[in-house]
Amino acid sequence: MSEPRGETALGNLDVAPAQALEALHADARLAAPYELAGLIDRCARTMGARGAIAYLADLRQQVLVPFVGPSELGDGAKPASLDVESTLAGRAFQTFETHIQEADIDGTCVWLPLLVGTERFGVLGVTIIDSAALEDGLLSALLARLASLTAELLSAKTLYGDTLVRLRRRREMSLAAEIQWSLLPPLTVATSAVAVAAVLEPAYQVAGDTIDYAVDAGITHVAVFDGMGHGLQSAQCAVLAVASYRNSRRAGLSLVETMHGIDEALLTGLGDEVFSTAVLAQLDTDSGLLRWVNGGHHEPLLLRDGKFVKTLHLDPRPPLGLGYLRDSQPVPVGNEQLEPGDQILLYTDGVVDARSPNGESFGIDRLAELVIRHLAGGLAAPETMRRVVRELFAHQQGPLVDDASLLLLQWHGRTT
Repeated sequence: MSEPRGETALGNLDVAPAQALEALHADARLAAPYELAGLIDRCARTMGARGAIAYLADLRQQVLVPFVGPSELGDGAKPASLDVESTLAGRAFQTFETHIQEADIDGTCVWLPLLVGTERFGVLGVTIIDSAALEDGLLSALLARLASLTAELLSAKTLYGDTLVRLRRRREMSLAAEIQWSLLPPLTVATSAVAVAAVLEPAYQVAGDTIDYAVDAGITHVAVFDGMGHGLQSAQCAVLAVASYRNSRRAGLSLVETMHGIDEALLTGLGDEVFSTAVLAQLDTDSGLLRWVNGGHHEPLLLRDGKFVKTLHLDPRPPLGLGYLRDSQPVPVGNEQLEPGDQILLYTDGVVDARSPNGESFGIDRLAELVIRHLAGGLAAPETMRRVVRELFAHQQGPLVDDASLLLLQWHGRTT
C-alpha cells in the first residue's frame, strides 16, 4: 500500500529558514532521485537564497555536471558543466573547502563540497543576494548543513534509479565496465584510524582491474586484482575473484585460505585459460601490523615521512586461476610493522607500464614521487589519486592501452 504524498513540507510558506532542512529531509523520504534537484533548490530559497544547484562529478572527475530536475529546466535552458581544473567550483571539489564567488549580475555564489565522509559527489552552488549575509555565521552554518544533507540524499537515492548514474557519465560505457562499476565499493573511505582511496581507469572501458576493501573493528582489509585481458571474460574473472574474496573474508578465513579460495573459484568457474594477479592485505589498525599475500602481482610500495621507503617483497607465487595453489608449496605471508602516517600503495601494471610517445614508461619511481608530492602539499588521499591519474594520461598523451588502478591505504595510528 503506497503512502500518500500530500503537500510537501517545503511547500509550506510558513517554514522558517532554520526549519528548512527538516522539511527537506521529510520531503526526500518519498522523493524519487530525479525529484531531489527541485527539493534542494526550494530548501535553499526557503533559507533566503536565490536558488541552489548540485553539480555532480563525472566518473573521471574532470567536470562537474549540473543536476537539474525536469521542472527546473523551464524553457529548456540548462546550466553549463564546470571544469574541475579551472573553476572555483572545481577548486571547492579538489580542496574539500567552501569557496565564495563574488557577486555578479545574478548574485554571489557559494560553492560547497558535497561529501559523505571523504567520498566526493561534487559541489553545491548556492546563489545569494549579498555575501555580507554570510558574515553573521547563521547562513553559512545553514548552507554547510544543506550541503551535507544534499550529499547524504544523493548517496542514498543513487541506487533507486538511473537519473544520477546517467548524469555522471559523459560517454557510452562498455558492458564489461558496467559490470565492474556495479561491483565496486565506494572508492574512498576514511576513519580515525585509516583512509582508503582508489581510482580505476579507463573509467568507461575498465574490465580486468578491480579493488575491494572492508573497514572493520581493529582490522582493515584491502585487495587489488588484475584480470587477464580487456573484455567481458576479464570482467567475469573480476566478479568471481571479488565474490570469492568477500565470501572468504566474511567467513573469517586467513589470507592463505582466501587466496586458495579465489584460485579455486576462478579455475572452477572459468577454466584454466583465465587468470588474475592479486595482492590481498590486512592491516591491524590497533598495532599497525600489515600482513599480505601476493599472487603474481606488482609489489606494494611503502611510503613514510614523505619518502619512498621500499617495495614489500615476497617470494613470487603464480597468478590465481591456474590451479598452481593446489600443489604443496606454501603461500608466503608478508609482515611489515607500520608507523603512524605510513601509506601503502597498491597498483596494477597499467599504471607503471604506461608509455609516453617516445617509449618512456611511467615507472614506480615517478608514481611514488607524485603520490608523495601531492600528499605533502596537503591534498587529501582522493584528490591525490585523481591528480596521479591526470599525470598518467598526460604522460601517455592518449588513451590507455591497459587498465590502470591505484589503491592508497593510510594508517593514522592507534586511536586509543
